[in-house]
Amino acid sequence: MSQRIRKAVFPVAGLGTRFLPATKTVPKEMLPIIDKPLIQYAVDEAVEAGCDTLIFVTNRYKHAVADYFDKAYELEQKLEQAGKLEQLELVRNVLPSHVRAVFVTQAEALGLGHAVLCAKPIVGNEPFAVLLPDDLIWNRGPGALKQMADAAESSGASVIAVQDVPRDQTGSYGIVATETFSGREGRISAIVEKPSPETAPSTLAVVGRYVLSARIFDLLESTTPGAGGEIQLTDAIAALLAEHPVHAYRFRGTRFDCGTHIGLIEATIRYALDHEKLSDAAQQLMQNALKELGVTELE
Repeated sequence: MSQRIRKAVFPVAGLGTRFLPATKTVPKEMLPIIDKPLIQYAVDEAVEAGCDTLIFVTNRYKHAVADYFDKAYELEQKLEQAGKLEQLELVRNVLPSHVRAVFVTQAEALGLGHAVLCAKPIVGNEPFAVLLPDDLIWNRGPGALKQMADAAESSGASVIAVQDVPRDQTGSYGIVATETFSGREGRISAIVEKPSPETAPSTLAVVGRYVLSARIFDLLESTTPGAGGEIQLTDAIAALLAEHPVHAYRFRGTRFDCGTHIGLIEATIRYALDHEKLSDAAQQLMQNALKELGVTELE
């Protein structure tokens, strides 16, 4: 699989019930970190990695993501007339001109594997990326997906992002067993969905970035649905291991689980402290807030 990825799949059909009532009308992928929604960070990462076709797998009720990437004629006209050219460019450039967005409907919520399978007619027979916008990965250098795409192009393997987690948290992740690591990657020998700490083969957890061979689609089609009739991507990856090298990749960067309240807060703080214009003010506000709470030293 030495071909460079050009297509990226974004499964965004979930209901985001953890963030109700905010997500009653606003998809969780549209929740902001400073001045950009989560989905924009994932899109920017995919474009940086070389993707020019972005496939959003959504449901019939969620229109906000499509609206966000569509042209906003009235807004653009008003900004232009007001001479607000900087804001105008921000609105116009949510997608570069050479990048196209394709929207596919997932009729039923039948798992991540099923969501990925919905993209098959657009992806075709070429390697592709999958990005879960809930997993926001911050890095001052190349984004996680670009790192992975470079590794996949070099090795010819499918590549899955992993990070070390405490053993008592293995039941919340897919966990991989690997052969000896070389640098940041190692060939996966087994993958297990949400094992107990006692049975987990390691503490290397799969997070929301994948570079996959198109063979995964055939394997998803033959995957037996599990609980709730869901088709799990992990099961298809386990089958892929028998016929195609799949590498675990420890990416450079910090991952924030923005599918949780505390992860969203943590990401907001990190991006505020790293923001060119806001960092000093954000740091001062945080120090003031801690003083008001009686916190004088940070452990």
